[in-house]
Amino acid sequence: MPPTAPGPILRRRRIGTELRRLREQAGLTGDQVIERIGWASASKLSRLENGRSRPDPDDVGVLLTLYGAGDAQREELLAITHEAGDMRGWLRNFPVMTEQQRAFAELEAGCSEISEYNPVLVPGLLQTPGYARHRIISAARVADQAGDPEGGKDPETEVRARQARQSLLTRPDAPRYTAVLEEAALGHRAGPLDVLHEQLVHLCELAMLPNVTLHLLLRDTRVGDWYLPPTAFSVYRFADPLDPETLAIEGGFTDVMSTELNTLNRYKVVFEWLCSAALSASDTLSWLIEATGRPDTAAESTVAYGPATAPVQRRRDSGRLTTDR
Repeated sequence: MPPTAPGPILRRRRIGTELRRLREQAGLTGDQVIERIGWASASKLSRLENGRSRPDPDDVGVLLTLYGAGDAQREELLAITHEAGDMRGWLRNFPVMTEQQRAFAELEAGCSEISEYNPVLVPGLLQTPGYARHRIISAARVADQAGDPEGGKDPETEVRARQARQSLLTRPDAPRYTAVLEEAALGHRAGPLDVLHEQLVHLCELAMLPNVTLHLLLRDTRVGDWYLPPTAFSVYRFADPLDPETLAIEGGFTDVMSTELNTLNRYKVVFEWLCSAALSASDTLSWLIEATGRPDTAAESTVAYGPATAPVQRRRDSGRLTTDR
């Protein structure tokens, strides 16, 4: 089971945030710091403050002395510095993970709340092995044809990695998880009918977990003032309020992580719009339950049943579905 403690990357961001705050409190510019401690390059301080390099305890100690940090604060931040540098020890918890999967695992570790949206896929934490396998193999073929060495990796390693990450949703200290699912992610283009049916059943099970909230966005639903979300994204919040809230933007073949407040706030507004436009959690569960009983399984078959909201307005013969919009 993945560890609940934050990963080294998050620890680096925490150290960077704290060092920047202490420098500003001391009334020092970056150039002044470099001059006083005799570092050869200003980029070293910049990388450290932005969490882009592994912090050296000696370097952090010198900065804390310059900034006048107290004994308790110094002890706490040096402990975090050691955690930020222990990448090898942390990686032992994820022996099957590829680099891309590991980046998300690091964000998810120690997380108290996750909000996710994907315009075309079921988010990775919710995927069945079958659904994940189709996503991974199809992406690998793109890499193969592009001559990218990443295309030659074993897809089963990626599937196992995704399953390892998913265990965080059912652990005792599981984070609160909210996702907005697009109807298209469960349509005919996503995979064979048996794979889609299995995925729908799995989503029904997950939607009944106390810490999981799923919202389905039907394909013709307007979001905000005709807003079209351009990309998949996730927002991570952590139990320690001093650990920076983090945004992950999935670009298909390139992922971007950011803690920049203005960017984060924009995506949080978009997520609120998506949740407001999507079906409620109870209506989403009703939709998913009924979708598992349709002859062709796939979500795109709702055309055959009339309006897109029809699945949560009708009652199944078995009597299991009783929720009306």
